Amino acid sequence: QVQLVESGGGSVQAGGSLRLSCAAFGYSTYSNCMGWFRQAPGKEREGIATINGDGYTSYADSVKGRFTISKDNAKGTVYLQMNSLKPEDTAMYFCAFKYARACGPRTAGSFGYWGQGTQVTVSS
Repeated sequence: QVQLVESGGGSVQAGGSLRLSCAAFGYSTYSNCMGWFRQAPGKEREGIATINGDGYTSYADSVKGRFTISKDNAKGTVYLQMNSLKPEDTAMYFCAFKYARACGPRTAGSFGYWGQGTQVTVSS
């Protein structure tokens, strides 16, 4: 059974950094696509970063150059390093998984498994 557990959220001032972690159970991070999404109140869930089975990464324009997705296959964990945080980055952050080596578009509907989410709040 696939299970994803996020951690690392919290409150930070603008310009600060946070690192989110997503521990994966029941499947291999090595050969499958993982992604990070976020959802602010009243907004749709936004795909912000993905990493495929070969380690290729893709980012939304809103976070490119500030966020970095990575994975440690030995630990079965995916990370999201977030630097230069802005108040508009405030949202609930979710990690997601799908049984595919390639990620394709960063759309929520294409991912079948989700973590419970971790809150990130950035104050100005």
